[in-house]
Amino acid sequence: MYPKTRNMIQKLIEENIIPGASYGFIEGNKQYSYKEGYAAVYPEKEDIQKNQLYDVASLTKVMMTTTVILQLVEEGKIRIDDTVQKHLPAFSSPEVTIRHLLTHTSAINGYISNRDALTAEELKRAILQLPVGDAIGKQVVYTDTGMILLGFLIEEIEKETLMKVFEKRVILPLNLKDSSFHPEQPGRCAPTELHPKRGLIRGKVHDPKAFVLGDHCGSAGLFSSLKDCLTFAQMMLNKGQLNVVRILQQQTVDNLVNDWTPTGGLKRSLGWDLKETPKQPVLFHTGFTGTFIVLDILQNKAFIFLSNRVHPKSDTPVYLKKRDELVTIYLLEKDKMSLASNSSF
Repeated sequence: MYPKTRNMIQKLIEENIIPGASYGFIEGNKQYSYKEGYAAVYPEKEDIQKNQLYDVASLTKVMMTTTVILQLVEEGKIRIDDTVQKHLPAFSSPEVTIRHLLTHTSAINGYISNRDALTAEELKRAILQLPVGDAIGKQVVYTDTGMILLGFLIEEIEKETLMKVFEKRVILPLNLKDSSFHPEQPGRCAPTELHPKRGLIRGKVHDPKAFVLGDHCGSAGLFSSLKDCLTFAQMMLNKGQLNVVRILQQQTVDNLVNDWTPTGGLKRSLGWDLKETPKQPVLFHTGFTGTFIVLDILQNKAFIFLSNRVHPKSDTPVYLKKRDELVTIYLLEKDKMSLASNSSF
């Protein structure tokens, strides 16, 4: 299955760009799982375990926060074009909407001085008071701030910690047994960075804001396994349903392949990035630690990739270039396989 894509992953390992990876493909209702390389190379090499846990970083944004926001829209508790201030009166701007946050078009300046020294409550107050620039609605600037604000908004509506909401609305209904903000067995987690202050990070979130905000962070913090990520992706490909459990309405998922930015031309969906292909856009999202999901809703196919490329240290520019090459190879191989399959009938 996908030999060119798999060969590229092997090259990433051989070139020491990633220690290893757990990855899988979905073709209709069939799932294919693989693991290559190592879960750790420091202080000693460790093979990847079955159901290895990974800090999935910003995949938290789409697997959890975006999914819950879409549920709240379906339930009529919020609207896409509600202002953030309607639900979070302490927020700095009267203009920024939920749509802006989901599409990364809010123009929020996310810089916070002395960020890592703040308590969770201090960091929350600082985020709520961040200034907004003039480019609101006009350009996409990817940031974690919008999803953190959406997490605060979810807590305000649901009156529970964000992690509890995720458990109730996504994790338990989908039976994602490996997914949590607090892994019970840190040794099952692939380690991330060898940090100058925190030491080797393992079983604790890598992202600095998520480390401070804990169960209240909508941008990062989730640990998950390939099995659970495949389950989530299968639900999305099934138009929001898995077996008898419905997480999202079919129309909600169908509409995600549309451009939801205020101008309609900035190539972002609600929470998800849109990657152009000859047939239609596919949904795409990455995580800083070395993870990504590609969902082709039309062709009912997916590619889930989990690595800990920041272990024990990272070369981000090199990795990003190689990651983009990997995604391109997969998309080309997927379309070629689909063409060959269709021509055989």
